[in-house]
Amino acid sequence: MKMFKTLLIAAVIGTIGATQAAAECEIADARLEEAIQQNPRFRGPANSQSVRDLRSLRDAALTLRSYGRHEDCERLLANIRELIAGPPMGSLGDNDEEEADKQIAATEPKIRRGASSGNRSKKDAKPLIRIDELTPGLRTDEMIGAEVRSSDDKIVGEVRNIVFGTKDGRDYAIIASGGFFTTGKDSIVVPIRFLKVTQDRSSFFLPIVKDVMKTVPVMPDQDYKWLADPAWRARNDALFDKR
Repeated sequence: MKMFKTLLIAAVIGTIGATQAAAECEIADARLEEAIQQNPRFRGPANSQSVRDLRSLRDAALTLRSYGRHEDCERLLANIRELIAGPPMGSLGDNDEEEADKQIAATEPKIRRGASSGNRSKKDAKPLIRIDELTPGLRTDEMIGAEVRSSDDKIVGEVRNIVFGTKDGRDYAIIASGGFFTTGKDSIVVPIRFLKVTQDRSSFFLPIVKDVMKTVPVMPDQDYKWLADPAWRARNDALFDKR
């Protein structure tokens, strides 16, 4: 993983260059989400950090495109394509942390991360666990980047941020639910206390079906001013309170 982080930094630095006009950079051409869904190298919680790293590169490409730096964006997309097509992330380096990841991966079920249809309908599917019933508790790095599913087991997004310590004791997960699963206008705000998680902690579940997602308001601003709006939060939170 150390080697991948080095490549990540090098890829971003490598985008600093020409600023002349070019055709608009097409982020979708990297087909990152398709690779995450279809490639066994990206499945399971042991590979979640690799997925987060690739999405961070994709987010950086989006930023470059927003500033009109399309050639730089294209160079970064080329790095993403190479990393997707290259050897497994773990083979890029060798340290104790990576060996531990390999051992964990060998003992955990192979989950198709991001697959449109999940595994909840299988006879051997283990019950979901409420967040406040987990022992030990969750770390934030276990949550950020994890996929989120509806109660009918359909992929709806991924966790991109966590909000703790509100005055009224409500903690929230910010779920990127549209497009490339990047935090933005399609993000929704989910009270953490209503989330459930699989026993291997690889997928989080909302208490609503996917069709009800259209009734959930999107996060009203990117500066988190909604945290100071108890009326908005009360209306939003009520949509998830299905217990």
